[in-house]
Amino acid sequence: MNNTKAQKASDKQTWYLIDAKNQTLGRMSTYVAKLLRGKYEITYTPNINSQIYIIIINAKDIIVTGEKKYNKKYIKHSGKPGSLKIENFANLHKRIPTRIIEHSIKGMLPRNKLGRKLFKQISVYKNEQHPHIAQKPQTITINL
Repeated sequence: MNNTKAQKASDKQTWYLIDAKNQTLGRMSTYVAKLLRGKYEITYTPNINSQIYIIIINAKDIIVTGEKKYNKKYIKHSGKPGSLKIENFANLHKRIPTRIIEHSIKGMLPRNKLGRKLFKQISVYKNEQHPHIAQKPQTITINL
C-alpha cells in the first residue's frame, strides 16, 4: 500500500530581502525564481505556492555582462496597428530599472495560474527604501 502524502499549502509567510547592487542580472534572477518557487526547501512541491515573498532593493545598480547593455531589446505591443515599441537595455535602465528585473524573473516562472500568483509575491525597488519593514525580512546575500 502506498503511503505517499500530498503536501498542503502553508499559511506561514517567509519574507526575504535581496540587495541587487553589483549583481549580475541573469544569475540573480535564476536564484530569485528558484527561491520563490520553494526549490530550496525540503518540502518542495511543484504545484504548491510556498508563500515566500521577496523584496529586491537597489535595482538601479544591477549589471549585465558583455554587449547586452547595448544589444538587448525590450519589445511591447498593445495589439493595435503601429503600436510596436522597442527599447534597448540602457534606455529602459535609465527610465524604469525595476522593470528589467521583473521581466527577467517573470520569464523564469511557470506560465500558468501559479506563476501569476508567484509573480505578485515579488517587490522590486530602485533604491534602498522599501515599505516592508514590518514584515521583518531576512537578508540574503548572493555570492555568485
